[in-house]
Parts: sequence; C-alpha cells; structure tokens
Amino acid sequence: MALVHGAELVAVIQEGGESAKTLDRPGMQRVLAMVERRQVQAVIVAKLDRLTRSVRDLCELLELLERRGVALISVAESLDTGSAAGRLVINIMAAVSQWEREAIGERTRDALRHKRSQGERVGNIAFGYRLAADGKHVEADPGEQTVLEEVRRLRGAGVSLRSLQR
Repeated sequence: MALVHGAELVAVIQEGGESAKTLDRPGMQRVLAMVERRQVQAVIVAKLDRLTRSVRDLCELLELLERRGVALISVAESLDTGSAAGRLVINIMAAVSQWEREAIGERTRDALRHKRSQGERVGNIAFGYRLAADGKHVEADPGEQTVLEEVRRLRGAGVSLRSLQR
C-alpha cells in the first residue's frame, strides 16, 4: 500500500491480541510518538476497526494527524483522510464500530443476567456449590456447605481469618 501512495515504509507495527477499545496500547503509542516527532507522512492501517472502536478516540486521532499533516489510510475500506469525503466516511464507520462494540457488550450482559436469574452457571462456581447433573445449573455441595457452616460458626466465635487459614 505504501508503494501505491508513493510513500517510503518507515515501520510496520503489529499488535497481536490487543483490543482496539483504547489507544493506550504499546503499538499505538509508538505510532503516536512517530506522528508527534513528524517522522511519518501517513499512517496506513489494514482495517479501521483495528485502529480504534471509539468515535472519541478516532476524532482525537484525526485531529492530531491533521495538525501534524499526516494522512490516515485504511486499506480494507479504501479510505484516505486526505479528502473531506474520506474523513466523513471514516467518522461514520467509527460510529458504527463503537455501536457494534457497545451492542455486543449489552447483549452479553443481558444474556449473563438471564442465565443467573435461571440459576444457571455463569463463570466459576463458588466454593460450596457444584454443577448439577444437567450440566447447566448450580446446586449446593453438601460437603462444602458443611465447611462453610463451620467457618461461619468459628468466625462468629471470634476466630481470626489467619487462625482459620492454619
């Protein structure tokens, strides 16, 4: 892509496993430092949603790039902030990405809340409970419940946590 734009490739920065939820990630900070030092004329990304999924962060990033005279080019979307149309489309796409991230979070939260309300297991099973025979619900574990009752009795009698631990 750098060749198509007649640019010299200065660096290739990959961020495996980092979320685009925030700009506070090592690779992104390296890019921002290069922009601040005016070491680049363009930032080329494979796909816009790998850069950021926050409209606010994208707006701040676009403002910084504009102040420094640096273009943002997204290969997958064929967008270039060198034009007003490119900036408009990038902002719309960022808004959709942010909505998608928030919608996924809401659906996940609602699904987990529903599972909990149905007595289904969500995450790790707390001490004193076990997975029921149906493989979905949680039920009291009699042996562990006995231990918990004894711990409550000893704590009520003033035994310290450190003593209980020993």
